[in-house]
Amino acid sequence: MAASPHVLPVQIYYEDTDHSGVVYHANYLKYFERAREHLLGTDELVRLWRDEGLGFVVYKCEMTFKEGAVFGDTLEIRTTPRPESSFRVVFQQDVYRQDRLLVQGVDADHVDGA
Repeated sequence: MAASPHVLPVQIYYEDTDHSGVVYHANYLKYFERAREHLLGTDELVRLWRDEGLGFVVYKCEMTFKEGAVFGDTLEIRTTPRPESSFRVVFQQDVYRQDRLLVQGVDADHVDGA
């Protein structure tokens, strides 16, 4: 049984868009990062780094763009972590506008010791 995804709402502002009013493609990486931070919790991320010297480093990201978000949209970034080992977590991250899939993304992260 698949875990329920963590959902982060993201409001699209003018600053997120290009000259045509469509979200600039690289901004989805920022939304993915923000969603992972919310999923894991800032306090836990700080504690892991401070107490154990552990942090997350993205080493691979794949995205498939199906449709563009536009100025004024409210999106949902749906994140489902899939731990693959004690040193690797893969995050399935998808962007939805209501129930319409706009972007599929997969981030493979390492847990990195300092």
